[in-house]
Amino acid sequence: MEGLKAAFARAKREERSALVTYTTAGYPTIDETPDVLLAMEAGGADVIELGSPFTDPIADGPTIQGANTQALKNGVTTTTCLNIVRQARSRGLKAPVLLMGYYNPLLAYGEERILQDAKAAGVNGFIMVDLPPEEAVRFRHHCTNYGLSYVPLIAPATSEKRMKLLCGIADSFIYVVSRMGVTGATGVLSSGLPDLLDRVHKYSGGIPAAVGFGVSTREHFVEVAKVAEGVVIGSQIINTLKKAPAGEGAKAVEEYCHSITLRRNTRVSQTNGGSNGVSHGVSTDANPGGDGSGWISHENGEAPKDISTADPTKQPASESNPSNGTVHVDAVSHGTEGPGLADQFEALNTNGDEKDPELMPSRFGEFGGQYVPESLMDCLAQLEQGFEDARNDPKFWEEFRSYYPYMSRPSSLHRADRLTEHVRKTASKGMGASIYLKREDLNHTGSHKINNAMGQVLLARRLGKTEIIAETGAGQHGVASATVCARFGMKCTVYMGSEDVRRQALNVFRMKLLGATVVAVEAGSCTLRDAVNEAMRKWVEKLDTTHYIIGSAIGPHPFPTIVRTFQSVIGTETKQQMQEQTGRLPDAVVACVGGGSNAAGMFHPFSSDASVKLLGVEAGGDGLDTARHSATLTGGKPGVLHGVRTYILQNAEGQINDTHSVSAGLDYPGVGPELSGWKDTERAKFVAATDAEAFVGFRLLSELEGIIPALETSHAIFGAVELARTMREEENVVICLSGRGDKDVQSVAEELPTIGPKIGWDLRF
Repeated sequence: MEGLKAAFARAKREERSALVTYTTAGYPTIDETPDVLLAMEAGGADVIELGSPFTDPIADGPTIQGANTQALKNGVTTTTCLNIVRQARSRGLKAPVLLMGYYNPLLAYGEERILQDAKAAGVNGFIMVDLPPEEAVRFRHHCTNYGLSYVPLIAPATSEKRMKLLCGIADSFIYVVSRMGVTGATGVLSSGLPDLLDRVHKYSGGIPAAVGFGVSTREHFVEVAKVAEGVVIGSQIINTLKKAPAGEGAKAVEEYCHSITLRRNTRVSQTNGGSNGVSHGVSTDANPGGDGSGWISHENGEAPKDISTADPTKQPASESNPSNGTVHVDAVSHGTEGPGLADQFEALNTNGDEKDPELMPSRFGEFGGQYVPESLMDCLAQLEQGFEDARNDPKFWEEFRSYYPYMSRPSSLHRADRLTEHVRKTASKGMGASIYLKREDLNHTGSHKINNAMGQVLLARRLGKTEIIAETGAGQHGVASATVCARFGMKCTVYMGSEDVRRQALNVFRMKLLGATVVAVEAGSCTLRDAVNEAMRKWVEKLDTTHYIIGSAIGPHPFPTIVRTFQSVIGTETKQQMQEQTGRLPDAVVACVGGGSNAAGMFHPFSSDASVKLLGVEAGGDGLDTARHSATLTGGKPGVLHGVRTYILQNAEGQINDTHSVSAGLDYPGVGPELSGWKDTERAKFVAATDAEAFVGFRLLSELEGIIPALETSHAIFGAVELARTMREEENVVICLSGRGDKDVQSVAEELPTIGPKIGWDLRF
């Protein structure tokens, strides 16, 4: 902390602004990063931000996100970041260093441990992008105890109340974002910058303010220096490293920093030599193979489909035929667009007197919360208030129910006679519960997703929003969102991982038929989690006009509660229908679990009925003893992902694991926080069904009941059959039949040569 104060005090004495520079640890290589830090200082930098990379950086712009991705490929961990600082210090680095990153890797490392180790390594403080108020209060207190700084950030959208609070807790300097939008070098600075700085200085009590976001030239530096005590440059540093020849990155960074400051700091002799005691970098090879390793391989016998943005109606018939392996989307995202790191920050500290009362519970035990950048806080507050008003307004629910005929509600419930008979044949005498099917597959669009999509589009209209964005995995939520947008004449953009585009080409075309724009996301694992990342980034850019219809019971509060509320129609109807048909509640209800929307909707109305067992069935993939599964509650541990604290699949470093499921809709490394709460209280039980077991469920319902289920639902069918065998004949089990299987028939056909022999299923002619 004192080092940071001294750096700004020295700049003030010299009648200039301090230069704060950013680079990502491990980019372009781990070995070069200490040289880059030293080069920044040599070129005139006063303070250094060292980025700690994260797999799912929802607040990063294209340049820094790319650097993070490469750094993780290089094997960077939190320990690596600390070692980089330690090595740079041993070689003479004097400038104060801040670690800048995301909460989950820090949580995995341990808060107390990171403070101890950071202090020992020579770190001076932290900037955490997504730390929520309650954690920030505790973490900042610990930082102070160790003499470390916790740097708050302020954006143009920050309210006066919040700005006063943030300025009041600053101890070394305040990071001020100059404008909203996407990080990176720009040609112009915000015209509102002087006014923003006037507001900050009004409350800062003399604490310096450093301005970032868009600064890239000497002219920018001079202009910002007129109103701020410091200037932050990040993306242009990464661009400089990217453009430099191998091994010459540090030298290029030093010269760039010098071109900004017109100053040089004296550097001490370093262990690797260099003329006049100055070294400009260690030459190492990054990605020596140059082979772009890391792509997902496809072993199901089908070559990956091409993804094209060309208009299929203007292509030869053979090219527009789905059998040719081309899926047409409206755009392709390579993970290169999004709100910038600099304009994203969490709502740091608060106190009891100023904290607004909760309109609805934001936590389910320890799970839930709002681990999001500040730019989303006001929008989430407006959404929470709008939803609170709507759910307490009888006219809103009257409007919602008026669309039941359009949605094909209420969905039917009936006893699966032949499936029940099958269970009893394979169970002990007197055992084998009756199985009932709650037919959400008969809803308009073919799944339970229409319930939430309809509710949220009505909420969006009530809030005055004119555009909708959504993410989708298997495509069912995308289709439902596109459907309701078509119904109400609203613009709709759906983000979908390119791997899921390949697997669910039919649903891509359905969305486009409905008038939606489909954007294939070619970042990360190219599946649902990456679609969520991109949708969240895009939402930030147009908060005033756009509503994000999140498809599952995930994300920051109030989204899990909103989704669960609209999906609770499933469990509520089931209660009534079972009373009418059997005169009592079911003894167990079963649902598949990906993010958890259909499970939360089925379980919540029964959550207070202790006599009803709740069973969630996750995607076990190739087995829990392998790395290829998506069983978050069964095989994960608590962490933070996509704005919420919940169970997630992660490694020891807090980086999010890649997942696998034969079902695109269950291929997600997190889960809704309410389900996590039920797991910890043991109100619900969660098991995993493998791909092969899901195929058993798929086959059973198809052959015994004449119903082809979605692969997601097939997991629940297998789990319900296993459960029913352990229950008495007079007991009843209800399966939430969450979706129909039209979309999955091709996937089943592709996988049968591999999975079929394992379960004795051969459909060859």
